[in-house]
Amino acid sequence: MVWEELAAQSYPSAVAGIPAVGRGLGQFINFLSSSTGVTLESIHLIGFSLGAHVVGNAGKQLNGRVGRITGLDPAGPLWDWNANRLHSSDAVYVEGIHTDASPNGVGIGFLATVGDVDFYPNGGLAQPGCSTSACHHNRAWEMFAATVTYNHLIGRRCSDTTQLITDSCNGVLLSMGNANLTKQATPGMYRVNTAKQYPF
Repeated sequence: MVWEELAAQSYPSAVAGIPAVGRGLGQFINFLSSSTGVTLESIHLIGFSLGAHVVGNAGKQLNGRVGRITGLDPAGPLWDWNANRLHSSDAVYVEGIHTDASPNGVGIGFLATVGDVDFYPNGGLAQPGCSTSACHHNRAWEMFAATVTYNHLIGRRCSDTTQLITDSCNGVLLSMGNANLTKQATPGMYRVNTAKQYPF
C-alpha cells in the first residue's frame, strides 16, 4: 500500500493518520476476500516501521482475522501506550522483528512486544555493521527478506528482557521471519544472533 502523502507529513500527523489508512486497507482486504473467495486466513500482511501499525489497524477492521502479520521494527515514538498499535490480536499469528529498539527513546523502533512472538536480532537495540539508527531500523526488512530465501535465522526464547539484552536466553528455538503462513510457536521474546551483512 502506498501512503506517501500522509507519511511525508510531520511524524505526529503520520501517527494520527494510521487508523484511517489501516481502515482503508482493511476495507480493501474485505472486498478482495468477498470478491475473489480468497480466505482471510491465507493472507500474510507485512509492514515496516509505521507500516507495521498500518497492517495492525487493517487487521482490526476485518470480518475475521488474516493468517499472519509481520511487523518489521514497528515504529516506537508515540506508540508505547497507543491503543492503535500493532497487537497480537490483529491476526491469527503476529510476529514482530525489532532491530532498533531503545529503552532510552533514541531508537526508531521500540522494545515492547507487539505479537505472539517477538524477535530481537542481536538484542534488538543495535545491529552489527550499522552506525546509524536508520541502518539499524532498516535491518528488519533486510533480515526478513533474507529469511524468505534462506529460512536460516533461528531465535532462542528468553524469559525476560535482561536475558534478551545480555544474550543469556536458554528457551526453545524458533525460525525468525520466513514465508510460512503459520508457525507452531511458544509465545514470547526470542533473541537471534546475526552476522553484519546479508544474508546475516
